[in-house]
Amino acid sequence: MPKISSGLQKLIKDYQFWQKSLSLPPGAIVIQADEVASKLASLYERIRKVVDWKEQHLMRRVAIERILKRRLLLRTKGQQIAEPFVLELVRGGYFPSTPIEKQKISVVQKVLDKYIFILDRLKKIDLKGKNQGEVYTDILGIAACEIEEVLAPNFYLKQNALIRFAEGVMRERIKVGSRARELTQITDEEIKIQIYISLQQSLFKLDAPIISYNLIKRYYPFWSHPTPEQIKPFAERLGQVLEDIETQLNHPLANKFYKIMERYNTPYLLLDDILSEDPQVLSSDKIEEPSDLNRYVSRAYSDRLKTLRSRLGRAAFYSTLSIFLTNLFTLYVLEFPFAKYVMGSINPLAAVIDVLGPTFLMLFLVSTVRTPSSGNKKIVLEEVQKIVYEDMEKVSYEVEVYRKGNFVFRLINNLIYGISFAACFGLILFALYKLNYPPLSYLLLIMFTSLIAFTGNKIRKRSRELHVTEKKDSFFQVIIDLFSVPVMSLGKWFLARWKKINILGVAFNVLIDTPFLIFVQFLEQWRYFLKEKKENLR
Repeated sequence: MPKISSGLQKLIKDYQFWQKSLSLPPGAIVIQADEVASKLASLYERIRKVVDWKEQHLMRRVAIERILKRRLLLRTKGQQIAEPFVLELVRGGYFPSTPIEKQKISVVQKVLDKYIFILDRLKKIDLKGKNQGEVYTDILGIAACEIEEVLAPNFYLKQNALIRFAEGVMRERIKVGSRARELTQITDEEIKIQIYISLQQSLFKLDAPIISYNLIKRYYPFWSHPTPEQIKPFAERLGQVLEDIETQLNHPLANKFYKIMERYNTPYLLLDDILSEDPQVLSSDKIEEPSDLNRYVSRAYSDRLKTLRSRLGRAAFYSTLSIFLTNLFTLYVLEFPFAKYVMGSINPLAAVIDVLGPTFLMLFLVSTVRTPSSGNKKIVLEEVQKIVYEDMEKVSYEVEVYRKGNFVFRLINNLIYGISFAACFGLILFALYKLNYPPLSYLLLIMFTSLIAFTGNKIRKRSRELHVTEKKDSFFQVIIDLFSVPVMSLGKWFLARWKKINILGVAFNVLIDTPFLIFVQFLEQWRYFLKEKKENLR
């Protein structure tokens, strides 16, 4: 009889502990918001999700960061903002299945005080070449992660348990090749960090703020409960802390580690699905034989396959709608005034293509997504067995860099890429010129098309969530890549700037966010006032 690995036994206990954490302690007093105000606030937050769209599991953290930024901006010195801040999150519907205990308000205030202390000292800190605005945003993102963990600890409990389990397995299996070691001088500690980072990205698609927060806790275990004597020296070397994290996030081998983790993340995701439903299912007496394990894994595989396409469709819808609405906004705010007052007339065809062109491109990219082949499931079952059972054959995955050609070959490769880049955008510009496109529309159409191409490619990669077989490209695909890669590369560059200058998001923040909040707070207070008056009528 195969023996269950010690790592899986620990994972089962972690999931049992997580399951118990879902229940509130007896007699707990929870925060309650006015029902009418909550419905209005929840509706507004659903609209904001379109504007600020990210992966579904990241939306709460994004909302916490946005609300925190506004609250800190409007805060007067010494003001306690934890209670109205948490109440706004509850009203917005961000904790529908996990009521917030009132006693957590004081915990959140302590977390806020810690980060406010750091933010107030930014002018006195060596930021290692970064400007204060960048560091301020980075710190707010990390603070939002810690606040989310305080308010919804069970979310992080399960997530961290699976990452620890996968990390233990992958540390034994990952081998860094000689060329990679020689070129990057990577240390054993850096290998561990890269495995940790790539698992967070591949298993849960976590972004830079959450990974940064997790790395801070890893580097500085005291951070969750620091003493005043620990906070000050941490703040003074904040610039170095953020630089160290950025170095690891942008490590030369980061993509190599991620590629391996992304390919072999399916077994861990399926174990998560099985244990989330019932942690006892994978106990040693339930999976005495591999056939018993295969039965549970097969069911989890089928269930995840059914939901994969709907999740991809939802991701495509929200990302496209976000860019679509921003496109309409720029059309009326920038393109129409420019065309009318500078060019003298508006080109209706250009306006239609600007709005519908990128949208249909996204529909095409999503509609051509392929689900895993029938042979993929067999490989998945084998990979799960290698993780679950102690005496199964162990495999290794190598992180290695491609052997680079000499200077001449590198020059030719860069030249071909440059020509394909110029040809691709040259053809687009020529077509727009023939359609009498206004000059401003050139930039906007190229920007939105490249953004959609890059986003669509990311969604297509998400479709390989259950794939463990390596993708094989045809000669036709190589030709397509020659022209599509430059467009997607430009989209990636635009997206990095898009996050900083989300026009529609800025408009919402300035024109709607604060006034709407004031209205909701007034409505809630008015409702409480009426309730008190009714109580006095008894």
